[in-house]
Amino acid sequence: MSASTPTRASLGTTGADRAFFLLRTVFIIAPIAFGLDKFAQVLSDWDFYLAPWINDIVPGDAHDAMMIVGVIEIVAGIVVALDARFGALLVAAWLLGIIVDLLTLGDFYDVALRDFGLFVAAVSLALLAFDRAKQAA
Repeated sequence: MSASTPTRASLGTTGADRAFFLLRTVFIIAPIAFGLDKFAQVLSDWDFYLAPWINDIVPGDAHDAMMIVGVIEIVAGIVVALDARFGALLVAAWLLGIIVDLLTLGDFYDVALRDFGLFVAAVSLALLAFDRAKQAA
């Protein structure tokens, strides 16, 4: 192979590049879609997932809180689209909050475990994004 022949790495097709693209795509689309669904409630009755202690400290009722949650999730997806390094950390922090909510609610340990997997994926996206930024510098 000559020096001018592009390699898979130079074309952005390494495993890390593909993982970055996949994770970034998911963490743009999923938060925006779930955030929008907080308003439409097609996928779930989201109010049901709010722990009473959180409902007691947020303004309004559970539905009002879910409207705020929806906006935050939409913003998080947009931040991932604009800067995956910080957007992924925002999503990871948000997922930790959801996990705490679900664990203290006491009925959704399976969903909390799933969200822990998403948390790990969001942290992985952040790590990949920081590495890409370091390589570009």
